Amino acid sequence: MSEGRAMATTAEPAYYPSEASPRTDFLDLPFDRLDLDGALNTLLAVPANQSFRYLVTPNVDHMVRITEDPEVARLYREAWLCINDSRVLALLAKTCGTDLPPVPGSDLVAALLTHPKLTADSRILIVGGGDGLAESVADLCGLTRVEQIRPPMGLRTDPAKLAATVEAIEARPARFVVLAVGSPQQELLANALARRGIATGVGLCIGAGLEFLVGDRARAPAILRTLNLEWLFRLACEPRRLGRRYLIDGPQIFRRVWEYRRRAR
Repeated sequence: MSEGRAMATTAEPAYYPSEASPRTDFLDLPFDRLDLDGALNTLLAVPANQSFRYLVTPNVDHMVRITEDPEVARLYREAWLCINDSRVLALLAKTCGTDLPPVPGSDLVAALLTHPKLTADSRILIVGGGDGLAESVADLCGLTRVEQIRPPMGLRTDPAKLAATVEAIEARPARFVVLAVGSPQQELLANALARRGIATGVGLCIGAGLEFLVGDRARAPAILRTLNLEWLFRLACEPRRLGRRYLIDGPQIFRRVWEYRRRAR
């Protein structure tokens, strides 16, 4: 990293509060009540050269982490758009009288990159993912200017690695920056970009969404998604990686919702 370009933060967060929809609070996090079409229209309305802003798509696992860690919660609260990724979270919100339309990040990124209003020469930057992901996305979506960078491990714990990745993204202006390095690393990276105020475009924190899109990772059949059982399919496919998330950490959401309802009375 060059001298004089060390990571810097502004006095106030350089994020852009959403005016696209009424925001509603659930588990102390403000959500934008946008369905898939509303989210797509909002994203596509942002000019490519506008200052960087980012979208987060919290699911049950993210919400448990948010309620435990104030610093992680800040990354989500300072997002430009916060859209519910989870059908299970939507059902839990309903028990509290809150309407949170579910818009899975995988569906959102697939619809965005194949949308007729997105021109073939739109610049797309993928951060993370496996070898050849950019080429697969370009071929599948009919895009001609897709780039990819693969940041090092340890973005959350190594400030130098985070700073170097931020600069690498700033050096590649894009209309959409697809951040696929897992939570909360991708939200940390997006927030650092927004606070620096150098990058342009919209950051999309969507985890494995592109891997589902190109078929590198199997997604649950539609019937299981409709029945809110996508988590069970993923657990069956990757029990070692996802066992703790779905069987130990995830169920804590029920206690969090119960506590939230008690406070709201």
